[in-house]
This record gives sequence, C-alpha cells and structure tokens, in this order.
Amino acid sequence: MTPTTINPARHRSLGDHTWQDQAVCQSTEYNPVDPELFFPEPDETVKITAAKSLCGQCPVRRTCLDAALEGGDTHGIRGGMTEEERAPLHEKLANRLDYSRVNATVAGRDVHLTKAERRAVVRAAYRHGLTEQRLARLLKISEEHAQKLYRETRRALRNRDLEQTTKSTPSSETDGRHLGRDDFGAAA
Repeated sequence: MTPTTINPARHRSLGDHTWQDQAVCQSTEYNPVDPELFFPEPDETVKITAAKSLCGQCPVRRTCLDAALEGGDTHGIRGGMTEEERAPLHEKLANRLDYSRVNATVAGRDVHLTKAERRAVVRAAYRHGLTEQRLARLLKISEEHAQKLYRETRRALRNRDLEQTTKSTPSSETDGRHLGRDDFGAAA
C-alpha cells in the first residue's frame, strides 16, 4: 500500500484573478467559447447542461465557485452551479469556518475570510503569541483595533475559564440543603 499525500489547500489571495487564465470557459483562438452560454435563462436547459458540462472539466472550478461566493456574484453559472443552486451557499458563507483558510492567514497569506474565520484568526494569533502589530497586518486593521480584539479575546478566555472553574467546584448545595439558610431561603 502506498502512502497518500495530502496537498495543502490552495486559497486564492485577495484580488487574485490569475486563476481565470486556466478556466475552461475562457475563449481562445483554439477554444472559442460563447460567454452567453454561462448566462442562460432559467428555462434554457440545453445551455445550462452545456455550461455545467464545461465546468465539470475545469481545473479551477472550485476557485471559480469560491470567487463567486466571496464576491457576492449571483448571476450566471459559476463553479458548475446555477444562480439558484448557489443561493443557499451565499446565505451560509458568513458562517463558513475553514481552518485551512485560518491557518493560511496566520501564516501570512492574504486570503478572503468570513466573519467566523476572522474571529478564529484572532484566537489563533492570540494562542500563538503573535503581536498586535502582526494581527493588524494579517487582518488589515489598525493596531488599536487589534488591541481591542486581543482584549476581547483575553476577556472571553478568562470568562470561559471562570465558568469551567465554577462548574467543577462543588456548590454549597451538594448535600441537598442550603448551608446557613432555613427552608425558606432566609438567613439562619
């Protein structure tokens, strides 16, 4: 049995459109493609099928879908999906939490992040001891904003630790009675 290698996720950097050069839908002298094929009316099933067939052969199909979702593109067939098929993905995008994107950002890549992923970057950067200046550069925010995010993270972690400590500490009611109180809750 041969070991399998897992390729790291390749995320498109912000503003990177170079992937489009590899797209099957790009018309060239040797491969003329009608761009209107990717903007069919809902009842043009032949066009939809043809466009999806081309997308199925495309090496950058996933990148195309990510770009459409991240850019809010709701028109045409992108990444092998119609507008209607992408609609639920658009709705869920803000809650996407892909740790490979978080790790890529912490490593210094300029990756498009959702709100959930930005929060995860803050927590990861805090855990790894990155400076506020570094966090500010990674998220393209001011150092003051990075300081605020770290303060909020410290507070959240402290509160979580306090809650865990409170849950693990035996309460005064462990034997079924209130210590120092009578049956009506008044001080004894």
